[in-house]
Amino acid sequence: MSIRTILTQEDPTLYKVCHPVTRFDGRLADLLDDLRETLTEANGVGLAAPQVGILRRAVVVVPDPEKDEMIELVNPEILAQEGEEEDWEGCLSLPGMWGRVKRPKWVKIRAQDRNGNWFETEGADLAARCFCHELEHLEGHMYDEHADRLYTAEELDEILANEEGQGGKPKKRRRRR
Repeated sequence: MSIRTILTQEDPTLYKVCHPVTRFDGRLADLLDDLRETLTEANGVGLAAPQVGILRRAVVVVPDPEKDEMIELVNPEILAQEGEEEDWEGCLSLPGMWGRVKRPKWVKIRAQDRNGNWFETEGADLAARCFCHELEHLEGHMYDEHADRLYTAEELDEILANEEGQGGKPKKRRRRR
C-alpha cells in the first residue's frame, strides 16, 4: 500500500469520464488499498480513483465519520434517490475551499466489491452527499459546478460562527471529500 498524490482542479484528468472496471485482480486490490490509505492520510470522507490519476470507476467512502468504516464501491451507480438538502461541501481536489451544494437527502447505490460481487447500500444525509460527490468524479465532474461560489476555510468558519450566534445550531466543519 502507498499514499498517492491527490490531483487538484488544474489537472485535466479530473474532467474525464472513467472506464468501468472489468478485471478484479491484484491491481484493483492495490488501487483500493491505496485509495483507503490516501483517504485516511488526507482526513477525508471520500476519494475517487480519478483524484489519484486513475481513470477507473472505483471510490472509497466513509459514510459515517463517527464509525470510521470505509466502503469500497467499484462500478457504482445510483439506483434511487429521494429528497433534497443543501449543505456545505468540500473536496480533496479543491483544498481549502467550500461551497453550498444541493444533493439528494437519501440515495441507494448498486456497486461491486473488490472481488466483483454486486451489492446494494444506501445512505442518508452525509452518506448520500458523499456517494453523489464521489460518483460525480467518475463522470468527470466536481462539486464546484453546483456551488454559486466557493469560500475559504476562514470565510466558512466566520459564516458558521455567525449562524450559531443567530440561534442556529452549532455546526462543525466536515472533513473534506
